[in-house]
Amino acid sequence: MEIRQLKAFLAIAETKTFTAAAKRVNITQAAVSMQIRQLEEEVGLPLFTRTPRRVILTEAGEHLVERARKILREHDDALAEIAELAGAEHGRLRIGSASAMFATAQLPSILEKLKEKFARAEITVNSGTSQVLVEKIMHGDIDMAFVSLPVETANIQTDLLFSDEIVAIAHPSHPLAKEKYISAATLAGEQLILGEHGGNTRRMIDDFFAAANVRPHVVMELSRQEAINKMVENQMGVGIAGAKTVSEEKRAGKIISWMIEGAEIKWDLGLARLRSGYFSPIAKEFVNLCKDSFREREKEIKVKR
Repeated sequence: MEIRQLKAFLAIAETKTFTAAAKRVNITQAAVSMQIRQLEEEVGLPLFTRTPRRVILTEAGEHLVERARKILREHDDALAEIAELAGAEHGRLRIGSASAMFATAQLPSILEKLKEKFARAEITVNSGTSQVLVEKIMHGDIDMAFVSLPVETANIQTDLLFSDEIVAIAHPSHPLAKEKYISAATLAGEQLILGEHGGNTRRMIDDFFAAANVRPHVVMELSRQEAINKMVENQMGVGIAGAKTVSEEKRAGKIISWMIEGAEIKWDLGLARLRSGYFSPIAKEFVNLCKDSFREREKEIKVKR
């Protein structure tokens, strides 16, 4: 088995088509087909069942998937360890960031400091939901990611970076703007702008309304918190956000916020990575810089209150 064959095999297993797999590994579809044919000849069994629309893993293919991922992780780890010998300023780091504006806002300054120490490092940033990013870590596509906690995956280790209390937000002209609290029933009757399904915060909000036996009137579902905040500022509805993450908007008079009666919903942001495997110097430095950056951000928020 060759590394290129295993990369092609995994690309097909994950994308379900030879065309998409060829784009992922950056070779022609004919070359992908040839590599899979050679791999199947070596193992002596078909790895895929071909259908008109997609390919499906056979039993032999299912057995090979996790083995192939492990082999490629070991391969990448070996290359990373050897690359260290070329000098401390080298390295590779593949980062993922969920649609959390707080992480996105902190990232540029963190990467700037990282580049000061690892000037010739290859650093890439991917976006996606927390769930998708955790899967990418497990598959070896990225090294670590900013995600919403908790992450309930056995081989994933997380470091808590930031914790925030969930509040309801509205335009200052809202009739209840002077109130400090809002009930579940009142909130459910508003035109709500929420995050998309699939995230921990949305799940907790849905669970809260279900426990209160009320059905929320959701008019928009958006993937980014910045978009939710802008919609609220433009009087398009009532949103949900972390109290600390909208502190600047509150001070500027763009929005007001209410504590939600009976809700003890916290949003925790963490940095996720594989529990096992090689932990490179650039990855260690990135984790330390993230912890320092978010610690400083917490101090700034407390001072401005």
